[in-house]
Amino acid sequence: MPVPAEILWHPHTNMASFVPEDNPVCCRAQGTYIWDEQGRQYFDGTSALWFANIGHGNESVARAMYEQACRLETFHTFVGNSHRPVLDLMERLYRLAPLDDPRIILGSGGSDAADIALKLARRYWQVLGKPKKQYVLAREHAYHGLHAFGTSVVGDDDLRKGYGSLVPYVCRISDDNLQEVRETIEDLGAESIAAIIAEPIIGAGGMIPASAGYLAGLRALADEFDILLIFDEVVSGFGRTGEWFASELYGVTPDMTMFAKGVTSGYAPLGGVFVAARVWEPFYDSANPQAPAYWHGLTYSGHAVSCAAAMANLEFIEDNHLLGHVRELSQFVDAELHRVFERNEYVADVRSKGLLGGVELHSSVSAGSVVAVLRDEFGQLVRPCNQTVTISPPFISTIEELRSLIADIAEAVDLVAGRC
Repeated sequence: MPVPAEILWHPHTNMASFVPEDNPVCCRAQGTYIWDEQGRQYFDGTSALWFANIGHGNESVARAMYEQACRLETFHTFVGNSHRPVLDLMERLYRLAPLDDPRIILGSGGSDAADIALKLARRYWQVLGKPKKQYVLAREHAYHGLHAFGTSVVGDDDLRKGYGSLVPYVCRISDDNLQEVRETIEDLGAESIAAIIAEPIIGAGGMIPASAGYLAGLRALADEFDILLIFDEVVSGFGRTGEWFASELYGVTPDMTMFAKGVTSGYAPLGGVFVAARVWEPFYDSANPQAPAYWHGLTYSGHAVSCAAAMANLEFIEDNHLLGHVRELSQFVDAELHRVFERNEYVADVRSKGLLGGVELHSSVSAGSVVAVLRDEFGQLVRPCNQTVTISPPFISTIEELRSLIADIAEAVDLVAGRC
């Protein structure tokens, strides 16, 4: 029998070249640190996959999950069913929402959220008697998960190859040139476009914050051409920028906001979509005997233990004033990244927004090799996104931990460059 790590078909992994011995097996974690089965300690510089916002081993969240599982592990929310944890969470999310008077659709994660939002965008226009409005415009470096719709709008061609026909009526738009976006809309015809989807801060595409005025420009174009605007805040939502949502930082309100990761800080799978009144009202019209339904649902939509985890997580963030701490850490990270890397000959660009940072390397130095050196020789866990070394540490990190992380990245870059 093969070893268990080979039986597991790992996500985002080329299994033909996978060597189990080259990858640590995590066995426990506490706060900002993870330990492997060999006893080695690592600083979690990316909050796992952008989700461990309050750190690992939080007893208040674990206790809330345990108590809820003992009381009621879950019950489905189809055909009007509910339970107390999902209703409590709805109240809290309603108050935190980045748009007014939302309705909230729940799923199990970010990829679910993309399917929910993009299907709803097309369904909305069908209901309004505009069935030709089907196109989805997505940015060149976009990443919105890898369900069928997410794969169809992803910006990385390698993630789209080999599947034959994907979801049709998808078109890429410029990451930062609003005039090019306008020209794309005019070429396709606004009457054929359902939605524009955008991450306020592109994550897996290379940690690219939206340029000044870009998101506001998308909002203006969406209004001018009667197109829905969807923000993907799966990475940036629930405090990563020092505000509850990055859209608040940029001062732009979308028609839908996708969320996941930070809503539970990874303690249980949960995601969803905030839906603005413009979109939900036709489906809630009790005066219309022909009011349509949105036939979308997932078995674990509103899972009770996940909702309990979300409640405890959000309470921990609020009670410990972590948004203020994130703002303080963000200022330090921005200044330190630029101080350390601006004159580094191997660095093409330095980017940060909130507690998200990226060091883009020239092609002569492999970001993947730098990340491996950081893990194996420095005990620092970071992530390569294309040629960018990205960081997104937990909200509970200290300035000294982040100073050490950034210094180690600089040393690892020099080591890898010297070995080339």
